[in-house]
Amino acid sequence: MEEVAGERSNLAGVRHILLVLSGKGGVGKSTISTELALSLRHSGKKVGILDVDLCGPSIPRMFRVQDSDVHQCDSGWVPVFVDQDKSISLMSIGFLLEKPDDAVVWRGPKKNALIKQFVADVAWGDLDFLIVDTPPGTSDEHISTVEALRPYKPLGAILVTTPQAVAVGDVRRELTFCKKTGLRVLGIVENMSGFVCPHCSECTNIFSKGGGEELAKYAGVPFLGCVPLDPQLSQSLEEGRDFIQEFPKSSAFSALAQITQQILDGTSQRSS
Repeated sequence: MEEVAGERSNLAGVRHILLVLSGKGGVGKSTISTELALSLRHSGKKVGILDVDLCGPSIPRMFRVQDSDVHQCDSGWVPVFVDQDKSISLMSIGFLLEKPDDAVVWRGPKKNALIKQFVADVAWGDLDFLIVDTPPGTSDEHISTVEALRPYKPLGAILVTTPQAVAVGDVRRELTFCKKTGLRVLGIVENMSGFVCPHCSECTNIFSKGGGEELAKYAGVPFLGCVPLDPQLSQSLEEGRDFIQEFPKSSAFSALAQITQQILDGTSQRSS
């Protein structure tokens, strides 16, 4: 990554920046961000997650580091590491709150200022991927995030939807946001795509099926895959466990591995 404004920035050692977006809340952006980070780690990559969902920061809990503190160094804030190998590092407003139940009741300018500070002042060091987990919508936080990251040439955005038409309609607006801001869409993920019975392996399409794939065809962007509802995945996120390592026979594992491989293939093609 190129240095910005003649100075070595805290993002100078980051090779690829991915944004995880959706116009709809509750579709599993943080789930996809978390599992993508874990899957990339198991592929030998060093990964950071920047959680810019200021009103609903869930990334710290998903890695079971919600009680960790952020420390200062000469370069700025030191991110929270989830393991001794420092293969995954996190930054979230969740680490800065006095109490975990504190609400962030801020107007736009204060939110925007913190996002810019997150982008500029976190000492990530060398990373293969920085995943930016965003709140739902296409408002102030998203514009501030994209503008702050623009000098560092993000790789692009992964859009997350669920199969039903209401969610797909909101994600279609997120595609328009990406087009207006010049943000490349790497592909669409359909999350909660059917429930696989843990006893008989039969898949039931609780929220219908195929909306994400149809949207990808409509928009002319890659469809990265479907991630089914999986009780083991939900339990892993609740307990801060490594789903990728513990449940390799799960149908959700194979879906997440396929999505990760497409991201890796895309980055290798761009760098070759």
